[in-house]
Amino acid sequence: SPKLTKVWNIFTTALVSIVVLFAVLLVGVRIFGLQVYAVISGSMEPDYPVGCLIYVKEATPSEINVEEVVTFALADGTVATHRVIRIDEEKRLIYTQGDANDDEDAPFSFDNLIGKPVFMIPLLGYAAFFIQHPPGSYIAISASLILLILVFLPDLLKDEKKTKKISDGGKEELS
Repeated sequence: SPKLTKVWNIFTTALVSIVVLFAVLLVGVRIFGLQVYAVISGSMEPDYPVGCLIYVKEATPSEINVEEVVTFALADGTVATHRVIRIDEEKRLIYTQGDANDDEDAPFSFDNLIGKPVFMIPLLGYAAFFIQHPPGSYIAISASLILLILVFLPDLLKDEKKTKKISDGGKEELS
């Protein structure tokens, strides 16, 4: 029925729009030179709450000042975002501390600086973290496949009906 088709089209358009928006927020921003990280600890609360997604723009050590928030790689490869408390130009080290932490961090080398956070989106980090790790990644892939099927299913069914009508019509003409 036309009414059901209209509802179906609205539903699938909304779903596709949400998926595209989510993809742009997670991956598409890389076009603009931003890297995306999910905040998984409370060390920078309240400015960067657990579960938020931060967008980090690359920066050089010369662009960093004391009191600014920076994102950097730790020796074990973990990424952290903390506030700069001092910079040792001679030793090429940056000292940081989480706003909610009592103690300062071990310093990191200029080479481990990733950049500065430019903005964040609350709660979106939970979804990003879920999608990036099993079983969330499996669920996301499955949901994407189902969404593709749902979007194209009505068109496939229409084409099948047209083919059937054409072939039925052809048989009547041949008889």
